[in-house]
Amino acid sequence: MPRSLELLAPAKNAETGIEAIRHGADAVYIGGPAFGARYGAGNTVQDIERLTAFAHRFHAKIFITLNTILRDDEIEDARRLAWQMYEAGADALIVQDMGLLETDLPPLELHASTQTDIRTPERARFLADAGFSQIVLARELSLPEIRAIHAKVGDGDTAPILEFFIHGALCVAFSGQCYISHAHTGRSANRGECSQACRLPYNLEDKQGRIVAFDKHLLSMKDNDQSANLRALADAGIRSFKIEGRLKDVAYVKNTTAHYRQLLDRIIEESPQQYSRASSGQCSFTFTPRPEKTFNRGATDYFVNGRNAGIAAFDTPSFAGAASGTVTRIGPDWFEVDSEEEFANGDGISYLSRGRKLAGLRINVAERVRQHQRLFPNEMPDDPEGFKPGIEIHRNRDQAFERLLEKESAARHIGVLVELAETSDGFALTLKDEDGIEACATIAHGKEPAKNPERALAAVGESLGKLGATDFKATGVNVALAQAWFLPASTINALRRDAVEKLIAAREAARPRPRRAPPLEPPAIYPERELSYLANVLNSRARSFYKRHGVEMIADAYEADTTPGEVSLMITKHCLRYSHSLCPKEAKGWVKGVNAEPMVLVNGKERLTLRFDCKACEMHVVGKAKKGRTISILPVAH
Repeated sequence: MPRSLELLAPAKNAETGIEAIRHGADAVYIGGPAFGARYGAGNTVQDIERLTAFAHRFHAKIFITLNTILRDDEIEDARRLAWQMYEAGADALIVQDMGLLETDLPPLELHASTQTDIRTPERARFLADAGFSQIVLARELSLPEIRAIHAKVGDGDTAPILEFFIHGALCVAFSGQCYISHAHTGRSANRGECSQACRLPYNLEDKQGRIVAFDKHLLSMKDNDQSANLRALADAGIRSFKIEGRLKDVAYVKNTTAHYRQLLDRIIEESPQQYSRASSGQCSFTFTPRPEKTFNRGATDYFVNGRNAGIAAFDTPSFAGAASGTVTRIGPDWFEVDSEEEFANGDGISYLSRGRKLAGLRINVAERVRQHQRLFPNEMPDDPEGFKPGIEIHRNRDQAFERLLEKESAARHIGVLVELAETSDGFALTLKDEDGIEACATIAHGKEPAKNPERALAAVGESLGKLGATDFKATGVNVALAQAWFLPASTINALRRDAVEKLIAAREAARPRPRRAPPLEPPAIYPERELSYLANVLNSRARSFYKRHGVEMIADAYEADTTPGEVSLMITKHCLRYSHSLCPKEAKGWVKGVNAEPMVLVNGKERLTLRFDCKACEMHVVGKAKKGRTISILPVAH
């Protein structure tokens, strides 16, 4: 059987989730009222009910993020919330804290969050054996590593689905392995309150205190874009393709979802025996998707095709936009640009000023003057050295494109074959949808020959194909009558309306609700016997889970504030020695053999030591908790 490829889109709220479904998502992940790893992106039970009702019309799914680590006093509230999400119609729970598996959870699929740091075949196999149906792999994996995990977990009907991020912001640290925010501010990334220290500017010093890089965003990554690698990822075993962005606006979700819908559809059309859609309906768009038009920090495919030097966004963590031309002249309240693009009133322009700092302008009026475009900004830059003829400009807001996305920009319809036939006392209308689901409505009606048979048959066929504001679109109409009968429009409308209602009911009856996979018995043995603070064990239920699976020594999570002294506050595959040509594996000439360790990141009074594990090809950002910081206590859902 063909393997379904799932396009998984983010949603900040129910409205955004509905638009994601309209624009082609097979599934949406969204936070419930609490414990969703994105503080400020919670939704009510009623919001979830509304979203699931819409998604299920297309056999699309809704996954609830219940993926923070939990204190002991939060476990019961989280368990209760899981049941509320089940009753609201959700299809799966995305979980980080293994303590939840020691409670009475509803019979819902469990998905292992990327926060569980799934980088090895052994970790993936264990999670599958523990009852997880879908596992979100680490963003840092390469194609060979993904293939190795796929080989370990298998590809049968009971094998877990492998999920992988294909677009959006990249955490520089291995997910679940970053503690800088908690150490410096008391706000834990593992509890949904990351302060994003990775987006700050730093100086980089070598062991002698010399400046290697000055005032750069050295831990800031470009954004993930796997557009060119989807087929390779599918062939390596990825079945769920995830777009990042639960805090992003609806324009971003519409644009990126439509973009990847078209790319995945192309793969499915090219290999129908190998791959299939994961939900129902075909999408049409009123715009051409262009992901580069909505917020991004530049594009990288990260480590999917191996290590490369182009993964970091050192200059700015903001949205610069695409290169759009060069300044040619500057007037008192205008400047002219040489560009192949047409600018419009309301466009946003950015440029790198002195010190390569990103600066921005909003265009009030754009007009063409001879071969150039003259742009009148809301305020001229007061930066004669940084803004002058010859400087490259970028457009980070395309007003015309944004207005397209503000409107209704997509429709999604399920294809149906329509057939009208005779019965002994009237007529029967059968609808068969693209999933093979059928419904039939009948009506008793006299059979009076039509006065104009040809016109009557054409009118009946045309009327039957008008499915209006329903979720369905006729892909074929067959009028299978012995002869042309007179059928009033009201009769046809009633028959069609009844058939559509029955098809909706039949589709709901045919929609299987995913159930939780049974864990292996006796319990699978965890790949390690000892767990450090990196395992994020914050409650007694999680401790019991790991002991039940053979772990003998378990340290407290870093958030318990029992880990003393300096430790690795961030572990990352991004290496500043490599990006500054100081990698001992890559160095040539005089640099070869230079001992660049330790290095130090400096932001104001903050100093973070960098240590390098060359065997694992990882960088550790080392530090300790600040004194006097306030520990954030998130509100608990009731």
